[in-house]
Amino acid sequence: MKDVLAINRVPRPFDPSLGEEARSLVPDLTPEQSELIAGTAGSSPYLKGLIEREREWLPQAIQHPDQALAEVMSAARDLPPDQLKPGLRQAKRRMALLTALADLAGAWPLEKVTAALTDFGALAADVAAKAEIANLIRRGKLPGMTDDDLETAAGMVILAMGKMGAHELNYSSDIDLIVLFDETRFDPDDFYEARQSMVRATRNFCATLSDKTADGYVFRTDLRLRPDPAVTPVCLAMEAAERYYESLGRTWERAAYIKARPCAGDLSAGTKFLEALRPFVWRRHLDFAAIQDAHDMRLRIRENKGTGGALSIPGHDMKLGQGGIREIEFFTQTRQLIAGGRDPDLRVRGTVEGLAALSSKGWVPQDVADKLTDHYRAHREVEHRIQMVHDAQTHKMPQSNDGIERVACLMGLSSEELTSDLTRRLTEVHELTEGFFAPGPGAAPVAAQPVEFDKGVLARWPTYPALRSQRGARIFERLKPELMSRLAKTAQPEEALVALDGFLSGLPAGVQLFSLFEANPHLIDLLIDIVGTSHALATHLSRNASVFDAVIGGSFFTDWPGQADLQAELSQLLSAEADYESQLDLARRWCKEWHFRVGVHHLRGLIDGAQAGQQYAELAQAVIAAILPFVIENFARKHGPAPGRGAAVLGMGSLGAGRINSQSDLDIIVIYDPQDQDMSDGPRPLATRTYYARFTQALITALAAPMAQGRLYEVDMRLRPSGNQGPVATSWHSFTNYQQNEAWVWEHLALTRAHVVSGDYGLAEDIEAFRSEFLSRPRDHGKVLCEVSEMRGRLAAAKSPAGIWDAKNGAGRLMDIELIAETGALLSGTTNRDVHSGLDGAVAAELLDVAQAQTLKDCYDLCWSVQCAARLLSGKVIEADKIGEGGTAFLCRATGFEQVEQLQAALQESYATAAALIGAVVEGDENGTQ
Repeated sequence: MKDVLAINRVPRPFDPSLGEEARSLVPDLTPEQSELIAGTAGSSPYLKGLIEREREWLPQAIQHPDQALAEVMSAARDLPPDQLKPGLRQAKRRMALLTALADLAGAWPLEKVTAALTDFGALAADVAAKAEIANLIRRGKLPGMTDDDLETAAGMVILAMGKMGAHELNYSSDIDLIVLFDETRFDPDDFYEARQSMVRATRNFCATLSDKTADGYVFRTDLRLRPDPAVTPVCLAMEAAERYYESLGRTWERAAYIKARPCAGDLSAGTKFLEALRPFVWRRHLDFAAIQDAHDMRLRIRENKGTGGALSIPGHDMKLGQGGIREIEFFTQTRQLIAGGRDPDLRVRGTVEGLAALSSKGWVPQDVADKLTDHYRAHREVEHRIQMVHDAQTHKMPQSNDGIERVACLMGLSSEELTSDLTRRLTEVHELTEGFFAPGPGAAPVAAQPVEFDKGVLARWPTYPALRSQRGARIFERLKPELMSRLAKTAQPEEALVALDGFLSGLPAGVQLFSLFEANPHLIDLLIDIVGTSHALATHLSRNASVFDAVIGGSFFTDWPGQADLQAELSQLLSAEADYESQLDLARRWCKEWHFRVGVHHLRGLIDGAQAGQQYAELAQAVIAAILPFVIENFARKHGPAPGRGAAVLGMGSLGAGRINSQSDLDIIVIYDPQDQDMSDGPRPLATRTYYARFTQALITALAAPMAQGRLYEVDMRLRPSGNQGPVATSWHSFTNYQQNEAWVWEHLALTRAHVVSGDYGLAEDIEAFRSEFLSRPRDHGKVLCEVSEMRGRLAAAKSPAGIWDAKNGAGRLMDIELIAETGALLSGTTNRDVHSGLDGAVAAELLDVAQAQTLKDCYDLCWSVQCAARLLSGKVIEADKIGEGGTAFLCRATGFEQVEQLQAALQESYATAAALIGAVVEGDENGTQ
C-alpha cells in the first residue's frame, strides 16, 4: 500500500539468535519487514523489549506508519485523567518503536523522526499540565479560574527549549522546559496563592512525565534552564522572568532562546513573552562579542565534561566532544546572535535551517554550510543509534569493541567503516568550526614593526573608558599588534597614531567594537583610513561605532540603491517597530549607517563630491518621506486625523535642489490645506491652525530631537513666509497669497529650488503646479538684479570668507554662484532646481553667454568638491596645515589635483573669475551698462 513503511536499508543483527526470536514474535510481515525486525532486535535489547510488548500493534503500524503515528497522538490527547500515566507510557513505547524502525529503515528522514518525537513531547506536556490545572480549578486553588480557562491552562506557559524548541528532539532525550504563568490573569491579591498552585501543578505534571513505573516513563524533564534555577521556583511569573533577562541575562541564555518555542499551555501568552524578550535575544548591533562568550562556554564544557584532548572514537562524546554536535550548534547559534538583531530572516530555530539562512545571507560560505549540514545529520543518526541500544540518555560512543559493533550494526556498517567515517567527520567539523571562535593564547603574534611609536600616547590608552573593563582591555591587547602593524604602514605613522588616539579616547565602550575588529581584521584598514583622513568621520565613528555593522552586512560597497528603495526599506523597518520612540531611534540608527556609507564611499574615491551630494540629499528625502506617516499617525492618536487634505513638506535650499553635504541642515516649509475645516476630530481636538502648528513641531522633534541614538538632522524653517516671525506651518491659501503679493525677490529666488519631499499627493501636485506657473511669469530684469545686488552686499557684510578653503561664503564662491543661478532660473522661468540648469537659465535670460555659464559651472563644481570634502574632513572650514597628510591627500584626490598647492592656486583663480563674471552681470545691469 502507498502508506507502507518504505525500507531502504536494514540494520545487521549483532546477536542473530535474538533477532530470530523477535522475528518469530511478529509473523505476519513481508520478508523485508522481518529482516528489519531481526536486525533491530538483534542489536538493541531495548527495541527487542518494545517489539515483544507491542507485537499485536506492530504489524498494522508498519503497514500504515503515518496513520499509526496520528492515532498514537490522538489517543494520547483523549486520555481520561485516571489513565494518564499508563496511557502516556504506552504511547511513548509505540512512538519510540515506530520512529526507531522508520529511522533504521531509512523510511523517514532525520527531520521527520525528530519532529515526531518533539510533537509527542509537546502533546504529553500539554495533556499532563492541563490535567493538573483542571484538578486545581475543580478544587478552587486557582482564584477566579473556571473550566473555560482550561484550554489556556489558566495562563500556564510551557516553553520548549533546546532541541525540543527546535523540533530536533533526539531519540532518548530529556525535554528542556521553562514553565511560566501569566500573572495578569489573576487579581494582584491572589498572586501568591496562584503562584503556589502553579508551582505545585508544575511539579506534578513533570512527575507524570518522568516517574518510572512498571510501564516505563514518558520523558525525563529538565527545568534548569529557567532564570537562576538554584533559588527560583519551578514556575515563575512572566513579569519576573522578563525582569531577570533584562537585568541579568547572559549570552548563553540568549543563545538558548534562539530555539525557544511555546509548546504547551497558553500558547498565545508564550508567544507574547518571547516577543517581549526579542531585544534581549536579538541585539540591534552586530554582536561579535558573542564569539568570545561562546568560546569560553565551549572551554568550560570541555573542562567540566572532560571532552577535550586528542580525538579517539571509543568513548567519544558525539554531542559535547571535539567535532561534535554542540560545535555545529555553537557555530550556527553564535553567528545567528551576531547578525540576527539586524536580519529577522536569521531568527530560525533549527540548526540545519540556521545554516541555510546564514549561507543565503553570506554569513557562512555555501560549501561550509553544506558540509556542516551533512555532518550534523550524520552525527545525529549516530547519536540516535547509541541511544537505541539501551534507551540510555547518553551521547558517548561505547568504550568496548562489542559496544561499538552494536552501533555499527544498527548503522548497517562494519566497526571499521563506522570508526573511519566518524574520525573523518569529527575532524572536519572541528577544523571548520574551531577557527571561527576567538583565538586562544597560542595565536601567532604579528611581526614587530620598525616604527617607534610615542610611548606617552600608548600609555594613555588604558585610562580611556573603552579600555577600562577587563574584558575590553583583554580583547584590545590581542588586537593591538595588528593595529600597530597597520599604523606603521601608513604614510605618516605618528600622525595616524594621534588620530587613532583621538578615536579611542572618544569611545564610550570597547568590547563590541574590538570583538568586531578581531573577527573582521580587514576593518582595521578602514578604521586607520578613516581616523587618518577624516576627523569628522572619526569623531562620528567614536560616538556611533555600531555603524561598522553596515560594513559587514555584505552590501556596503554595492551600488547606491536610490531614494525610492531607501524609503521603502526604512518604511518597512519602521512598520515592524512596536512604539513611536523605538521607530524614531531606529530611524536614527538606520540613517547614520547610510550616512556613514556615503562618507566612506566618498573618502575611498568610489564616488565624487557631486555623487556624494546627491546621495546625502536622497537619504534625507527618504528619511523625511518614510518618517512622516508615522509622525502623522502618532499625532492623530491624540488629536484626530489631520483636517482637510493634510500637509506637505517642501524642501528648500540645497535639500530642494537635491545636493547637500555631510554636515548640512535641512531647510523645509510645512504647507497644509484645511479645506474649510475648523477643528480636528479626536480625543483631544484642536483648532486647525493650532493642529498644524503642533504637528509641525512634532515633525521637527522627530527629525531633530536628540535621543538615545542621537538626532537625524538639524532643521531650519527660516525660509517659510515671514521667516521666524511667521507661523511654523503655512496654509495653502496663505502660501500662494504670500508668494504672489507679499514675498520679497529673495523668496522668489528661493522658490526656484523648492521641491515637495513628502506629504499629501494632491497637495504636492498643486504646490508644484503653482511653483511652475509662478516662475514662468515675466519679471522686470532691472528690478530683480537690483535686489540681487543688494542681497550680495548684505551677504558680504554678514559673512566674510574664512580663508582660501572656505568655498561657501564670499564673492565667486558657492553661495554667490547659487545666487546667480537662482536669478537665471527666475528670470527665464526655468523650473529645474539644480545650479547648472539655473546657469543655463541665465543664458536664456541673456545675463550670460554660453562660455561664461560654462566657466561658472566649472567654478561651482570645484567649489562643491572642496566644500563636500572639507565637511567630511573636519565638519567645519578646514585649515590645510592642520588636516594632516591623509586629509590633504583626500582633498587633492577629491578635486583631481596632484598637489595641494595646485588646488589652492586653482581655487584663487576660480573665486576671482567667478566673482568678476557675477559682478559684471549684477552691477553692470544695475547701472544700465549691461
